[in-house]
Order: sequence, then C-alpha cells, then structure tokens
Amino acid sequence: MFKKIGILGDIGSGKSFVAKKFGCPVFNADKEVKKIYKKNRSCFNKLKKKIPKYIKSYPINKIELSNAILANKKNLKKIISVVHPIIKKKMRFFLKKNSKKKLVVLDIPLYVENKLNEENDILVFIEANKKESNLRIKKRINYNKKLIENFRKIQKPLAFKKRISTYIIKNNFKLSTIKKRVKLIKKNILNERNST
Repeated sequence: MFKKIGILGDIGSGKSFVAKKFGCPVFNADKEVKKIYKKNRSCFNKLKKKIPKYIKSYPINKIELSNAILANKKNLKKIISVVHPIIKKKMRFFLKKNSKKKLVVLDIPLYVENKLNEENDILVFIEANKKESNLRIKKRINYNKKLIENFRKIQKPLAFKKRISTYIIKNNFKLSTIKKRVKLIKKNILNERNST
C-alpha cells in the first residue's frame, strides 16, 4: 500500500516547488483547477447557476471568478462548492492510477479544510518567511491583495496545520537546502513503510 504525503503551508510558501522535489507522482490541485476551467462545461454550467451575474464566458475566465470573489466573499465558497467535488474525483482517479507506487504527493491548497486527509497520511508543513512569501505572491500574474486575503480567511490557521504535521520544512528558497530536507524525509517515510 502506498503512502500519501500531503503538503501544507501558506500561500506563496513554496508548496508546489517542494512537492516536485520528492520525485514521486504529484497531484497538483491548482493545475487541475485550471484544466477544469478550460475544459469542463458541466462546471461552467453549475457556476453560471450559482453566480450568474459574473460567469459569462466559456472556457471560464479567471477574471470573472476574481470579480465575483471581490464583489462578495460568499462567492468564493460557492465556487469551492462546485469545484471541490470535481477535484476530489480527479484526486481519487490519480490515487487509483498510482496505487502501485511507494509514495504519492498531494499538493492541494484546502487539503485539511475540505477533509481530504486521512489518518495515515503524512503531512509535511512548509514554513516560509512571511515577508519572503508575500514578495513571491506579488510577482504572480493577476496579483490582487484582497483576493489573497479572502483565500487566507477560508484556510485553517497555520499554527494548527503546523501542529498536525509529521514533518516541517523551513523553506529558505534555496534549492540545496530543500533537496537535503526532502531527501531525509523521504528516507524516513520509506524506512517506516518497510518496517511495518
């Protein structure tokens, strides 16, 4: 039976960067969401029903979604209620497809909040300097401070995520440090797996 590694951390802490360094199959929810917006007409129809004032074009336009969230933060929960079940289904397919692997990595922003984590999951918390994280977020295309604040509000406190995690990686955004830490964690996980 494979082990699931769930990556936790703040927006801009480098979760996706660290996830890739494990060298295992990675389920990246953000990438999957982008695909859903581009290709899933059923998602578009459901969102159009929930927030008709904002959803006008297919493929789904991220600016329309952003405008909906900025106009009313309740719209973010409406969007999640439509997108999350599709992500859950895609995640299950990913796990089934990679069931013969020793390890898989789940890079899902609302992993804990949407109760996707299970008892035997190995949670890895990415701890990054807040100032550094914010600088990195500001460099993103379509950066909007209010949007980021709305996303942070629906997430569980970082202190809670850190507390429930098995491992903590202090991300100083230096490749060599991250590689060393990931290698050590991976070794520990595989050793535990072999001893059970």
